[in-house]
Amino acid sequence: MLLLSIIVYLILTVVIGFWAARRVKTTGDFMLAGRSLPIVLSSAALFATWFGSETVFGASSQFLEGGLYAVIEDPFGASLCLFLFGLIYARRLYKMNLLTLGDFFKVRYNKTTELTASLFLALPYLGYIAAQLVAMGLILNVVVDIPLWQGVVISSVIVTLYTYAGGMWAISITDFFQSIIIILGMVVLAYILSEKAGGVSAVLREVPKEDLRFLPTFDLKEIAAYIAAWAVLGLGSLPSQDVFQRAMSSGSAKTAIWSCHIAALLYLTIAMLPLYISLCTKHLYPDQVAGDTQLTLPNMVLQHASMPVQILFFGSLLSAIMSTTSSAILAPAAIFSENLIKPLTKHRYTDRQFLVLTKICVILFAVMATIMACFRSNIYELVGESSILSLVSLFVPLTLGLYWKRANSKGALLSMVLGMITWIIFEAFETPWPSLIPATLVSLLGMIAAGYMWSEEREKAV
Repeated sequence: MLLLSIIVYLILTVVIGFWAARRVKTTGDFMLAGRSLPIVLSSAALFATWFGSETVFGASSQFLEGGLYAVIEDPFGASLCLFLFGLIYARRLYKMNLLTLGDFFKVRYNKTTELTASLFLALPYLGYIAAQLVAMGLILNVVVDIPLWQGVVISSVIVTLYTYAGGMWAISITDFFQSIIIILGMVVLAYILSEKAGGVSAVLREVPKEDLRFLPTFDLKEIAAYIAAWAVLGLGSLPSQDVFQRAMSSGSAKTAIWSCHIAALLYLTIAMLPLYISLCTKHLYPDQVAGDTQLTLPNMVLQHASMPVQILFFGSLLSAIMSTTSSAILAPAAIFSENLIKPLTKHRYTDRQFLVLTKICVILFAVMATIMACFRSNIYELVGESSILSLVSLFVPLTLGLYWKRANSKGALLSMVLGMITWIIFEAFETPWPSLIPATLVSLLGMIAAGYMWSEEREKAV
C-alpha cells in the first residue's frame, strides 16, 4: 500500500509538471514563470526552496547528535537568508529585470566578470542537487529495499522529467501542492508522536540542558564557529540562482519582498517540527537513534506508525525533497545556458533555440549531480559545502555591487578569486578557525582595495 501510494504520488507530480508546461512559451516563462506569480505561489516556492533533505534528514540527524547548537546553519541560517534577501536584495534586483543572477554581474560589471561569476554560481549546485538525490534514494532504500544508487537514479529521472517539461512554472505549481503536503505531514506526525510521548513537556524534560544551548560561550574560537554557522546559509545562499529565480518569478517587487519574509517565517516554524519529531522518536523508541541517524525518522515511521501516517509522512518527505531538487536543477542550467554558453559561442539564438539549449543544460546538470550522489551520501555536508563556495566568492561582489558606487569589475574579479584561493588554503592546512571567515574577509578587502585603486569604471550602484 505504501509503495503504491508513493508510485501514484510520483506519477501525479510528473503529470502536474507536464500540465504546467502548457504555460511555457518563452525562455522567460521557463526560467522565471513569466514574472507573474501571485504571493501564494511565490511564498510557497520560496518556502520549498529550503525545506528539503537537509531539513528532515540532515538537521534532525545533527540535532540528535549535537543539540540545538548543532543546527544553527539550518534552519536558523536558512531562514535568515530568506529574510535578508527580501529586506536588502529583492527590490533592487527585481527592478533590474534580469533573467539570471549571472546577468547582474554582466550589467553591473562586465562580460569577464559575468563568466567568472557564473562558474562560481553554477558549479556549487552539483553538491546541492546530489544531496537531494541521496535523500530520495534513502527513502526508496528504506521503503523498497533497493540499493541507494538505484534509488538515486530513479529519483533523478522523475524530477528531471517534470523540470525539463515545465521549468519554473512546473516548479511553482508543484511547490504549492507539495508545501501543503509538507506542512500537513509534519504537523500530523508531530502531534501523534507528542501525544504518544505524553506531551511536549514530557519530551523536553528528558533533553539535557546543553542540548538546548543556543548561544556560544565567551571563547573566541567558539564565537567564530558560531558566526560561521549562521553565515554558511544565511549569507552564502544570498548569491544563489534558486533563491533569485523564485523571488524574481513574483508578479511585482512588493510581492517578491513579502514572499521572502513569509517564507522565512514559515520555514523557521515548520523546520522546527523534524527536530521535535526526532526528540519524540528518541523518547519513545531509543533503539531507533542507533546507527545512521539520517535514517532515524523514516525507519521509525516505517516500523511504528500506522499506514495512513506512513503515507502522509513519506508523501511530505518526497514533496520536500522534490520541490528543492527541481529548482536546484533549473538554477545552474539557467546560469550555464544564459551566462556561459550563450556569450562564449557568440551565436544569435532565437528564443526557441535558447529554450531548447536551457533544457539540454537541465539534463546535463542532472546527470552530473546523479553521478556525484552515487559516490557521496552525507546530506548535511553536501549542502553546506555548496553554500560556502558561494559565500567566499560571490557574496561581496553582489552586495557591494548593489550598494557601493566604487565597486568595479577589477574589484569583483579580485574579490571572487582571492576569496576562493584563501578558502582553499585554509581548508588545506586545516586550521582551527572556520575557513569561510578569513576567505570572506579577504574577498571584502580585495573589493574595497580595487575600488580605491582603480577609478576608471565607477559604475553607479544599482
